[in-house]
Amino acid sequence: MDPLTQGVLGASLPQASARGRHAAAAGLLGFFAGMAADLDVLIRSDTDPLLFLEYHRQFTHALIFIPVGGTLCALVLHLLFGRRRHLSFSQSWLYCTLGYATHALLDACTTYGTMLLWPFSDARFAWNTISIIDPLFTLPILVAVLLGARFERPLFARVALCWAVGYMALGLSQRNEAVAMGHALAAERGHHPVRLEANPSFANILVWKIVYETDDRFHVDAVRARFAPRVFPGDSVQKLDIDRDMPWLDRSSQQARDIERFRWFSNGYIARDPLFENRVIDIRYSIIPNEVAPLWSIELRPGAGREEHADYRVHREADTDRAALIWRMIAGG
Repeated sequence: MDPLTQGVLGASLPQASARGRHAAAAGLLGFFAGMAADLDVLIRSDTDPLLFLEYHRQFTHALIFIPVGGTLCALVLHLLFGRRRHLSFSQSWLYCTLGYATHALLDACTTYGTMLLWPFSDARFAWNTISIIDPLFTLPILVAVLLGARFERPLFARVALCWAVGYMALGLSQRNEAVAMGHALAAERGHHPVRLEANPSFANILVWKIVYETDDRFHVDAVRARFAPRVFPGDSVQKLDIDRDMPWLDRSSQQARDIERFRWFSNGYIARDPLFENRVIDIRYSIIPNEVAPLWSIELRPGAGREEHADYRVHREADTDRAALIWRMIAGG
């Protein structure tokens, strides 16, 4: 999730458990601790563009790391804030650990994938119940946390937690409905999906991106689930076949290994970009939910040396027309 959402949810749990006079301090420590796990984005390499994909949402997001992360946050935040607000170190540690604990569980509710069981498993948990940015989820929590700090009433934070749980439950229900609509759509086309998933589109849980796999293709559509349900037919693309799509690629080269790293990150949902023959795309994510156009990809170079890496690319081009199209989908138009 975005840093603000991680922070305010991280603030809500310690604030809900604090005594009234400590509500503001607990929320402050939880806010910063709730964002701290994403410091793993600093693990980067100038020579290996894909390194951060392996470490983001890895050990800092593991359940086993929560006490460690909480302790590291407490060591810093107690000196900066806790001691000045008359908290003991044990209180600062508790509030920081509670705030830190919310981070990985919230991330696992998105589609990106979180390694909760590291180092015992490299499986990426993605429960697909909420978008990585969703103002309707975030803003009520933010308001409740601010009110709890202002009036020193943990009740507001408890309301925020109830809102978070209720919203996630609605997202789960919406996801299940979207999956059912996706299977019905595939059946209408005479397709028998090898696998199918539904991911929330940007900033809402009304419109969902449906991605399903058949023998040789990925199919991408969008549906508006349950509330004025509607299908927005999309595109399809051939699954990546290196021998067919990139016959020039040395299978023992670093670029070939980078494709496999990107395949792992993308849970196998990769294809060659229909518009750029040397680009491999993750089809799970796009700005317009019924399009193949990716949010990120890797680009390979036929003339690259054997040990040279593929390049990582981010594609977030948006304009007013595309924004209007997304809004029409959300509004049911």
